[in-house]
Amino acid sequence: MTHAGPLRGRVRNAGQPIRHGRLAPRGPWRTVAKTLGITLGVLLVSGSSLAAIAAWDVASSVKPGVHLAHLDQSPGDTAAPAPAADVSAIAGGVNLLLTGTDTRTGQGGAYGTAAELAGSSGAGNNDVTMLLHIAQNHQSVSVISFPRDLMLAVPACPQADGGTASPSSRVMLNTTLSRGGLSCVVLTIEKLTGVQVPYAAEISFDGVTAMSNAVGGVTVCLASAVNDLYTTPPLHLAAGQQTLVGADALSFLRSRHGIGDGSDLGRISNQQLFMAALARKVQSGGVLGNPIALFSLAKAATGNMVLSDTLTNPTTLVQIALAIKDTGLANMVFVQYPTVTDPAEPGRVIAQSSAATVLNTALVADAPLQLSGAPGRAAVLPSSAPVAPVPTPAATAKPSSTSTPASTPTATPGANAVLPSSVTGQTADQQTCTKGN
Repeated sequence: MTHAGPLRGRVRNAGQPIRHGRLAPRGPWRTVAKTLGITLGVLLVSGSSLAAIAAWDVASSVKPGVHLAHLDQSPGDTAAPAPAADVSAIAGGVNLLLTGTDTRTGQGGAYGTAAELAGSSGAGNNDVTMLLHIAQNHQSVSVISFPRDLMLAVPACPQADGGTASPSSRVMLNTTLSRGGLSCVVLTIEKLTGVQVPYAAEISFDGVTAMSNAVGGVTVCLASAVNDLYTTPPLHLAAGQQTLVGADALSFLRSRHGIGDGSDLGRISNQQLFMAALARKVQSGGVLGNPIALFSLAKAATGNMVLSDTLTNPTTLVQIALAIKDTGLANMVFVQYPTVTDPAEPGRVIAQSSAATVLNTALVADAPLQLSGAPGRAAVLPSSAPVAPVPTPAATAKPSSTSTPASTPTATPGANAVLPSSVTGQTADQQTCTKGN
C-alpha cells in the first residue's frame, strides 16, 4: 500500500514489461481538478447569449475526439449545439472517466529533456484515473480515485491500428492507457466497478498549470511544511494557507515524497484536498460571478484535454456542467477506491473485496455515498474545524447511528450508501489540511 521508493510502470505497448527506474515520481496531480474544471468552468452559461458564446468558445479549444471502442452507438449529442436558450442540464446521470497521462511528449520546457522523455513518452501511463459519477437526480456527485498501482484484471482492449490487446488476469492499472488507449482504461474501470462509462477525457501535465492560472490560483491548507526535491519545480511550502498557481500547483499535486507517508495513496488524498479547495473557490462567487474567468477556465481545460467523441459537442459539456450547478459542496464526495497491500507484491495494492463491493453496489444503484471514515493519508482536519456532517437527501431517512454496512450490501435508489470506515475521502465542504512527511 505504501512505496519505499519511486515506482514507475512505464509501458510503451502491451508487449513490453513494466520497468521501474529511479527517476523522480511523475504522477497523480491533475484530475478531477480538471473535470470539475470543465463542469464547473462552464457552469453559469445558462443565459441565452452567454450560453452561445461559452459553447462556441469552448468548442474552439476542443481537440479531435477519441472514439470509445466499446460503444456501439455514441450516446453523446454529436449534432450542432442547440440554440442557447434551450441549453439545460443533461437529463439523467453521468459517468465520466478522467485519466491523467504522465507522458512528456509535447509538454516542452523541463519535460523536453532526453532524460524526461526516456522516463515516459508517447501515450504514457495513466497515473491518475478517476470516475466522476453524477446522480440521476443531480443531487449528489461522487469522484472515485483509483490507485495507479492497483493490480487487477483487464479485458481485451481494441487498439487504434485495428489489433486487440489480449485480456489479462493481473495488470497494473496505470499501464492500461499505453496498453490500449483511453478505451482500455474505460473498459478496465467498467469491469472493476460494474458501472457503464460513456464519457471519458485524458489530461496532460499542461492542464493543471493552465487550470490553476485560469482561476487565479487555489488556496490550500498545510498542517506542516511540504518540501519535495523530486518534483519539477521542487516544492518548498511553509505551513499555513498557501495559494498555488501554475507550476507550483502541478508540483503540489504530483508530490509524493513531500506529503503524508510518501505513498501514492497519500498523494491521492492530497489531490482530493486540492480538488475540494478548487470546488469551493469555483462556487464561492469569485469564479462563478466572473464570466471572463469562467470562459478562461473552460478553455484552459479543453485546450489541454483529449475528449471522447461523446464529449466534443460543446452543448454536451455545458449540459453536464449544469447538472451539478445546484448539487452543493456537502453532496460532492471524493473517495479513494478501497485497497489493501498486495500479498504477492508488497509494493502494489489490490481491491479490498468487501468494501469495494459496497462502493460498487452503491455506484451501480446510483446511491449517494456517505463517508464514515477519516480523510486520506496525507490529509488532516484542522483542530479548530468541526467535522462537516454528511447531509441526507430530504426524501430519504438518515441511517441510524448504530447502522453498519451489510456484509452483502443492497442499495435502495435515493438512499445513502454508508461506506465502511476503512474507505477514506472527504466532501468538498470539508476544509482539510495537508501534512508533510
